[in-house]
Parts: sequence; structure tokens; C-alpha cells
Amino acid sequence: MDIINEILSSNILPYVLLGYAISILVVVIMIVLENRNPLKTISWVLVLLLLPGLGFILYIFFGQNFRKEKIIARKGLRNHHRLNNLAYSQISQLTHGSLGDNETARQPTGIVRLLLNNSSSLVTTGNEVTFLNNGKDKFEALLRELKNARHFIHLEYYIFAEDRIGNEVKKILKEKASRGVEVRLIVDDVGSWELKRSFFEEMRNAGVEVYSFLQVRFPLLTSKVNYRNHRKIVVIDGHIGFIGGYNIADRYKEGDAKTYGIWRDTHIMIQGDAVNSLQSIFLTDWYFVSRTELTDPKYFPASQPVSNKVMQIVPSGPDSDWPAIMMGIFHTITSARDYLYIATPYFLPSESVLFALKTAALSGVDVRIIIPEKSDAFITLLCSRSYIREMLEAGVQIYFYQKGFLHAKTVVADDKISIVGSANMDFRSFEQNFEATAFIYDKGAAQEMKATFFKDQSDSEIILLPEWIDRPYIEKVKESFARLFSPLL
Repeated sequence: MDIINEILSSNILPYVLLGYAISILVVVIMIVLENRNPLKTISWVLVLLLLPGLGFILYIFFGQNFRKEKIIARKGLRNHHRLNNLAYSQISQLTHGSLGDNETARQPTGIVRLLLNNSSSLVTTGNEVTFLNNGKDKFEALLRELKNARHFIHLEYYIFAEDRIGNEVKKILKEKASRGVEVRLIVDDVGSWELKRSFFEEMRNAGVEVYSFLQVRFPLLTSKVNYRNHRKIVVIDGHIGFIGGYNIADRYKEGDAKTYGIWRDTHIMIQGDAVNSLQSIFLTDWYFVSRTELTDPKYFPASQPVSNKVMQIVPSGPDSDWPAIMMGIFHTITSARDYLYIATPYFLPSESVLFALKTAALSGVDVRIIIPEKSDAFITLLCSRSYIREMLEAGVQIYFYQKGFLHAKTVVADDKISIVGSANMDFRSFEQNFEATAFIYDKGAAQEMKATFFKDQSDSEIILLPEWIDRPYIEKVKESFARLFSPLL
């Protein structure tokens, strides 16, 4: 305090203020020269100007753009090179109309080609998909398949809590490792920040290989804290895979009665060729955390067709050239002709996705969106609400989920396309996080997801435009102010 008083009363104060002003000006120029989305550029400039000192620190920690530098460099990886070659081959087959059997050929080629081009997401056939729409079903299926593992178990989670369900999973992993099963686990360092060092030591002593993804340790903090691995992937023996919104923690199974009520989420269990796509994503991330490339063919076993579902597993993040998942969702929105139903815990769409949604609704497409009335992130909830009026004015139906916290990330359109994964409908999932999402091209899967949407809709309250407009003015002010920072959340 004495030092601050001396500065304020001395002749050096003007020089301190001048130095700070120059620093802010330099940062603003850097942001502008990066040619980012203008909305994000303006948001960061506002943060720097309205929050002196704090804004500069926030930018250093959260604002730097590392996508161009590729936090995970995949070039040179043999598995990734093989994946690219297969993707190029499928693109060529699409061009000549010879991709697979009749079932595959009937899929919407526009989005298939898009995801092949922007992320080398292979078209896989012969898949079976089991929807897991509550924690009980998800964890029963996961624990059962983990216990049945014979050769290897690969898990990747944003949150892995050392609570009752976490300890149950940990116990199985340790037992399997002791019996010679290869067990590998990746947890995000920020999402799983409560895990103690003893957890990792216990797992490693039992033979489980476990790593934190992008550890946040000073002085490397500034380049890592803003890019998190939000994926939820499990691969067992190359034949069983899991992907979706559930993490490993009690609240995902039992909810939080004191705060949110039940936890409503969606996960899928996959059997078929798509499991190899999940494996490719995991092994790329594994190389990054362990510097070990696993190329043994045993990790990609041949599989017999289990059913007839066609799908693509799409990764996206700072390691990719394009925001692949956002582009896939954008294509789905613009291609919808009958209906488009979306469930998301956070609704902070990019400008392109927002415009596509309004265009679809104004074109006569039945567009409905369910978001939770209560949220685990207050500022994000305010931002989500700031988009509601313009959605309603365009004809989009908006619902508030009442039964608990809706954490599902799903899209279904026209009884043709179902989308489920880890990506929220927000800037962070589209541009900054490492995400993975399944695009399923199957009428039966779409109808099942649509039925689940209608069940969630029955547990929700529709928002009417006159009532939404006629709310206390202070609520609108808070939402509008929060929206200024939506590109940064």
C-alpha cells in the first residue's frame, strides 16, 4: 500500500499511466491485426477499456489465439496420415458416386463431403447406436463394458471426480490393469482440477497410464488455460465406444437436488466401424500427452456389421484447420426442410449459426430449441437469454427445461440427421475447446432422438414473445450487458 501511495504522490505517475496506455494500445493493435471475428475483437477491446488492469490480465490468460499455431501438431503422425488418405479416397468415391453400398449412397452427400474435407471424418457403416438418456443407463452400460474388457481400455474425460461413481470406475480400471488389460486415461487438467496427486500415483502404481491434458502450471499458464479438452470418449477393445455429454461424477448420475434437480444428458454407445474413428481421436490426444504413438493394428480391429447405421465421428478444436463441428451444424440448419430440434445447456451461437437459425425459421422450418431455466454458469445463462427475443421474433420456438439441468447437446433434423456429442451451442465449443461429436445418418436414430426431444419438451415451459418482452427492464439490461462478452465465454 505504501508503494502505491508513493507512486500516486510522485512524479512518475504520468509515466506509469503512459506506459499502461501504450501497452493497452499495443494489445488492441495486435487483436485487430489478427483478423478475428469482429464481434470477438470488439468484445476484447471493450474488456481492455472498461476493466483497466484486469482486462489486460484477462487477455493474457484467455484472449490469445493459438489455433493457427496448432496446439496439437498432427502432421507426421502415421495414424493421422492414414486417416487423411482414407478421407481423400472417400471424397473421390463420392465424386464418382461409388461410396459403399446402397445404404451409404443414400446419405446426404453435402454434409458428408463437408466433414470429410474439413476434418477427415470418415464415413463409417454397419454401426449400431444405443441412446443413453439418463445417468443410470449411461453408467450401467459403461461399467458393464469396462468389466467385459479383454485387451485395452481408452478413456478421455473433461471431468473425472474422485467421488462414489469416480471411485467405482477407478476400481475397475485398476483391476483390469492388474490382469494385463492395457488401460489409458486422459483427464483435462482444468475440468478435473480437484484430482489430487495421490489419484495419479495410485492409478500408475496399479498399472494404469494416466495423464492430464494441457497442465496449467505457471509460467506456461497463458498458452493453455483457454483451450480445454472437453471430449468424453471411451473405446473398449476397439469394438465398443461411448461419446456424448456425460462426465465421470456423481452429479451426472444422481443430479443435484439442492441446486438443479435431475441432470438430463445424452450419451451414445456405439458398436461398429465408427469405434475406430473414436480411437483415432483418442490416439492423437494420447500422443500429445504421452509423446507415444500407438500404431499396432490391434487398436483398429476389423469388425463385422452390427447394424446398418451410417455415421461420422467429427473432432474439432485448436488442432484443426476448420471449426468442423460448427460447420456441420451450420450445414444441418441450412439444409433442414421440415423440422430442426436442438437441445443445448448453453446457447451462445456464432453470428453465422444465429443467422442460419433465423433464416430456417422464417423459411417455414419448424425450429425448436430447449435450454435449461437454471444453469451452473450465471453469466452464460444471462448471455443465452439475450438471444431469445430475436429467436422468437423469427418464429423459433424456445422452451425452458423445468425438471432439472438440461446438459444434453443434441440436434435432430428431418428424420435424417442426428447429432450428439460434447460440443455445446456456444463460441467456446465451436472455436476453442477440443470436442468430438457424432453425426448419425439414419431415420430410426433420428426418430428416437426426436421422441426424446418431445419428452424433454413436455418437461419444459414454452416462452411466449409478449410475456418475454414484458419483463422487468433490469433483467434485459443485465442480459444485454452480459452478451457483450459472449464471444469470450
